[in-house]
Amino acid sequence: MSRFSKVFRRFLTSYLLILMIPSLAGHLSYRAAMDVSVSSSIESSLSTLKQSKEILERRLIEVEGFTKQLAINQDLNKLMIGKEAERPAQVYDLWKMARDLSTYSQTNDYLQNFYVYFHQSDVILTPGSVYYRPHHFYQIHHFDGLTYEDWKQDVLITSHTSDILPMRSFTRNKVPYKALALVQSLPLNSFNKPKATVVVLIEENKIASQLQVMSNQYGGWAFIKDNEGRTLVNSGIEMSAISELKGIPTGEDGDISRMEDGTLKLSIVSDLTGWVYTAGIPEQALLVKANRIKHVTWIVTSAALAAGLLAGLLFAYRNSVPIHRLLRVVKDHVGADTSKSRNEFDFLAGNFTTLITDNRKLEQELNEQLPLLQDAFIKRLLTGDFQSSQEMEAVSAQTGIELDHQPGYACLLRLSGYGGVNSEEIVQELRVGRYVIKQALKKLDDRILATDFGSDKLALLLPAGMTEEEGTGSSFDRICKEFLHDAYERYRLSMDAGIGGRFTSVRDISRSFEEAQQALAYAAPHKESRIIWFSEANREAAMYYYPLDSEQRMINVLRAGEAEEGKRLLNQLLERNFTERELSLDMRQQFVTELKGTLLKLMDQKDFTDAFAEQVRHAVGKIQPADDMTMLKKSIESVIDEICGYVDCRKTIREQETVQEVMDVIHKLYGMPDLSLYMIAEEVGKPEKYISSLFKEHQGENLFDVVERIRMNHAQHLLGDNQLTIDEIAGLVGYNSAHSFRRAFKRVCGVTPSVFRQSLH
Repeated sequence: MSRFSKVFRRFLTSYLLILMIPSLAGHLSYRAAMDVSVSSSIESSLSTLKQSKEILERRLIEVEGFTKQLAINQDLNKLMIGKEAERPAQVYDLWKMARDLSTYSQTNDYLQNFYVYFHQSDVILTPGSVYYRPHHFYQIHHFDGLTYEDWKQDVLITSHTSDILPMRSFTRNKVPYKALALVQSLPLNSFNKPKATVVVLIEENKIASQLQVMSNQYGGWAFIKDNEGRTLVNSGIEMSAISELKGIPTGEDGDISRMEDGTLKLSIVSDLTGWVYTAGIPEQALLVKANRIKHVTWIVTSAALAAGLLAGLLFAYRNSVPIHRLLRVVKDHVGADTSKSRNEFDFLAGNFTTLITDNRKLEQELNEQLPLLQDAFIKRLLTGDFQSSQEMEAVSAQTGIELDHQPGYACLLRLSGYGGVNSEEIVQELRVGRYVIKQALKKLDDRILATDFGSDKLALLLPAGMTEEEGTGSSFDRICKEFLHDAYERYRLSMDAGIGGRFTSVRDISRSFEEAQQALAYAAPHKESRIIWFSEANREAAMYYYPLDSEQRMINVLRAGEAEEGKRLLNQLLERNFTERELSLDMRQQFVTELKGTLLKLMDQKDFTDAFAEQVRHAVGKIQPADDMTMLKKSIESVIDEICGYVDCRKTIREQETVQEVMDVIHKLYGMPDLSLYMIAEEVGKPEKYISSLFKEHQGENLFDVVERIRMNHAQHLLGDNQLTIDEIAGLVGYNSAHSFRRAFKRVCGVTPSVFRQSLH
């Protein structure tokens, strides 16, 4: 038994499903552990960021507290009201204040670099130093890129209320570094006219030290922005990179963390300063613990699945052996396919019942559809709707109606006595009458073909083999009259029958049927059943014969390129008008003009180019109504040959273009393993069956034989490259399996790919 039989796979699938239950439970537990681990890491990171924020806020509060202490310092207040003229008297007070300020810088590292500017005395005071000339202080301590005038006006003179200037470069004693400045005007309530200004410079590394935990611990980055969106300090990331970041959380409730581009981004907003603290942590740093859990889980799960799979293979093999043997016996004797059954047991139990039921159902459906197809086929024969003999033979084979190409007659039966009555009862009675007549015709001769032609008419095709005579008094006429009389006696059905002229080929059936219609139309109303032969009917000989149906058939035939059929229709029309009728000169001219009009109408179709249409119009214009029948026939046949030749040429060109498109598609898509006729048809925009038959007709071989040959040609070229393996070449030329490629290559080229490669070297 094959290890990969359907029975074996079903058993194995069952065991694997059972095995997957604990595996699924383990997977869910693993996912839960992973989620908890990741959530824990995110919470830890957020807690670290909050801790850094709180520490920095406490230090800033200390700085603000320092400015408030200065505001209530009596010595400082005394110096604030001193003027520049009083400097000599304040020397000692300034020196003492500078000494007192030194204690602040020694106890708090955030206060190591600050100064106080007194507006009225124009003096700058620093811990341990007094500058009587601010421009001397500016030369030693200044912001890079800020002029002395701007610094004095914007920083020292302007009123500030705990304003924080963003991080920028600052030079102190010719040593550059970055710092942000907290500026406070004194007294605290001096909004417009401050008397002193305290400037506290906080170095970048002191603030960044609070954020370095994000980069040191997680390998991430962090930065702080003020409430105006200016970056105050950054750690682990360049300033230029901050502006390029996307998907940064706002820090508001509900938008604190986002995971984007493999980075967890966190943001929190300070209630004290309104600053936004933002940190980014790589996803891998968060998954350190989770990856450990994942590694252990995968090892245990893989080992369990491998052991379970081996056990499932063993049990599936042992249990499927007897069932497979039984199935093989049933298949050998019945030849059924188990794929249509739910399972093998259902197949064994209901195989014969299903077979019989499906067979009866299919037979019933075919029997129900066949009469409809036959009826449509007969109608198309009568109306001459077929454009080519090939189409007629194909439909004939489909419907089961054999065309023996023997002579016969077309006949049109009309049930008399129902003219102008359209009640439901009459329509039902006519339907029953038509059915009864059909059954009676089958008993008379099963070769007779009949179809409904309106509510009160039946169209018939009568084989001429019953008699060779024609017209009233012939044996065929007597048989028809006996049939009509018998129908009246048995079923009380009164009928008139119009019979057209004899047809000698299936192409003449439409002509004979038109004659039958005309014969029945020429008949005067009568109480008794009658047979009217077209050859004996009183027809109007002064009018030319060229009905719309004949004109439309002529147009259809010429558009299809059927020159012989077009000439046959022309001969019928000429015979009908010039042999059977005596047309006046005016009627003759009118008939020829109608013929010429049909040819000119055809030129209005999009199938013809303007140049060819003009050529045909010129040839049609040369046809003269006064020409004798032979000359007229020759001229029109010449135009028919010219039109059909053009149509055949265009058809051949289109077919060749289609075949070339198919070849182009094959060359483009040959490397696709799933290349199919459907895909090629979609690319070309034509039906699958049309492409398949057209390709076979023009190329002389099946489409996929060409696909295989093209693949092998490319494979031979690729085999010259020693860097490509056989498996790689198989994939490049459209084969999923290297084994299938080797078999195809040997079938087409006669040798294996390996031998062919060796022969190249």
